[in-house]
Amino acid sequence: MSVQVNERTEPSPANRGEPLIRVRGLKKYFPITQGILFQHHVGDVHAVDGVDLEVYPGETLGLVGETGCGKSTLARVVMRLFEPTDGTVEFQGRDITKLKGQDLRQLRRDMQMVFQDPYASLNPRKTVGTIIGAPYMLHKTVAKRSVKGEVQELMELVGLNPEHYNRYPHEFSGGQRQRIGVARALALRPKLIVADEPVSALDVSVQAQILNLLDDLQNEFNLTYLFIAHDLGVVKHVSDRVAVMYLGKIVEMSDGESLYKQPKHPYTGALLSAVPIADPKLARLKKRIILQGDVPSPIDPPSGCRFHPRCPRTKEIAKSEGLPDGVEPRCRTDEPPLEEFHRGHLAACHFPLEESIIASSGD
Repeated sequence: MSVQVNERTEPSPANRGEPLIRVRGLKKYFPITQGILFQHHVGDVHAVDGVDLEVYPGETLGLVGETGCGKSTLARVVMRLFEPTDGTVEFQGRDITKLKGQDLRQLRRDMQMVFQDPYASLNPRKTVGTIIGAPYMLHKTVAKRSVKGEVQELMELVGLNPEHYNRYPHEFSGGQRQRIGVARALALRPKLIVADEPVSALDVSVQAQILNLLDDLQNEFNLTYLFIAHDLGVVKHVSDRVAVMYLGKIVEMSDGESLYKQPKHPYTGALLSAVPIADPKLARLKKRIILQGDVPSPIDPPSGCRFHPRCPRTKEIAKSEGLPDGVEPRCRTDEPPLEEFHRGHLAACHFPLEESIIASSGD
């Protein structure tokens, strides 16, 4: 069954003025220690390692990559659920990297999150009314006597029956639970919603309903989304721009149409070449890229380009340049910068792809 979601008819303009979120040189390392009584720091997991990112008001930025590439960690650092190791996060031009206490609480009104697992993100001991109404009670934005009415309006807005106000999460299906999570995130009318794989745990038909709901809410409340997913088909339909992560770094960023038609980074090309196409004639025209080996450890990432141990382009270039066996081009030693190839199309690759991976009509 294919997901039928609302098409985004107008792509986001390349320049929307000042970004809502600006990330510069963001790093998040998790320390590795040994010992019980005297713990010794022996290394770090480089979950996010020098990310530059901008999200503009009213747009949806899709963030894709393999499991373990750092997508969710990046989202949690942006949301200030994790403290960054280095770098800065700006929200509406204000540096929020070091905010604490009341200042951080005030920021929460403008930044909310929809979590991946609709089963684990809701407290099973609380009613739906209490869960959705918690933001009102914590931030005191609504009088206590008015909370129930506000919550029931939110429930109706996201497609839930307001009469189910006193039910518990276990009495709802997976899709309904995710609607509860969306309603909770929407309660304070935030400017930014970070959706961390919000449909990956749902059936395909339910995925379409949730995606259409998010799209409708964005149009109604002028929301900005940072949409994290590993399903490239979903990201294509919901995103204005797409950023591709690999081993803690952004390796390519572009508007959806340009990225899907002509990716520049070999890793992006490999991901797109694995997306199935329903038309067998078009599927035969698609060039399949098979990656060799496993993803390197984030504890000790490779030097130079982090993708070079698995990159088919590295071997092609070495062969074309007549390099001796075992000698690789500068991919091994020089880290490629994230630079612009076309207007708004950035990639971090010394030897970008020249031809299209996907057939031109294989949408």
